[in-house]
Amino acid sequence: MTMLIQYASLNPTPWKNGGGCTTEILASPPGATLDDFDFRISLATIAHSGPFSLFPGVDRTLSLVDGGGVVLDVGNERQVALSDREPVVAFPGEIAVSATVDGSPTTDFNVMTRRARCSHQVERRIVTDYSLLERRSALTVLFLAEGETLTVHSARERMSMVRYDAVVLDREETWTLEAPRATVFIVDIIGGGDD
Repeated sequence: MTMLIQYASLNPTPWKNGGGCTTEILASPPGATLDDFDFRISLATIAHSGPFSLFPGVDRTLSLVDGGGVVLDVGNERQVALSDREPVVAFPGEIAVSATVDGSPTTDFNVMTRRARCSHQVERRIVTDYSLLERRSALTVLFLAEGETLTVHSARERMSMVRYDAVVLDREETWTLEAPRATVFIVDIIGGGDD
């Protein structure tokens, strides 16, 4: 069954280190904590520079949604400027990552999957007028990152989204996305008994 998750109905939670807050969009199993989720999708605000929490055994993808950008020091291996030019970065949760915020806070879309149970793929797509979305996994989540509205429909269903809303898509094979212009993130959760 298709499920619309309205951002306006969600509640943000402050980080333990005071560096920002996070709003959980979807997690599995229902009621899971940060210690026992199979997957977790959230929207986070990074307000101050500082280290990320470690998540051993978890793969993460972080995508810039709003703000000037943030520089991530990923272990001792690489430095990534998360910005409009490079809006998506993936890294293992057990690697030490530190964020440097230069100026205004950033809003970031965060997907985490526990490696032993499932995996994920994140696609960033610009929709101008319309775009077809072919299902690629048993669980697909569509997130409206930028744009005032987006209409999503299949042969059987039609719904409207506003910015930061998400939709868990039903098993229809093809969905049509319609908007004058919008940026969406398409998340596929693979494994974990869903396939």
